[in-house]
Amino acid sequence: MSTLPVYRWRLAPDGYATYRQLRALGLRPGGQGVAAQLERPRRRRGPLVAYLYRIDRALPVRPMTPAKWAALGKAHAAQQVCANCRLDVGYRIPRSAGMCGTCIHLEEQRAA
Repeated sequence: MSTLPVYRWRLAPDGYATYRQLRALGLRPGGQGVAAQLERPRRRRGPLVAYLYRIDRALPVRPMTPAKWAALGKAHAAQQVCANCRLDVGYRIPRSAGMCGTCIHLEEQRAA
């Protein structure tokens, strides 16, 4: 079992990128494993770790198909329906709240 090379924060050599950096370049890891890792030291806890992938082995991001766009549209529409009043409120309802702003306000008034 081989160990990964570990680099300090902002000192990784060229040719490596994090997952987000790959996405910004229009790339994806494409099945390759983690090639190295970055460590950013912290004072009271263990270091923050970021995994690095080789840019030369990355593949282009797959394009969205019409079926994927449709599924994404349905998922967004489902997140706009209040679980309490069953109305489409026109914005994404936070999972932490679980209901629209009007229902939250009504609940607060009932509790007071």
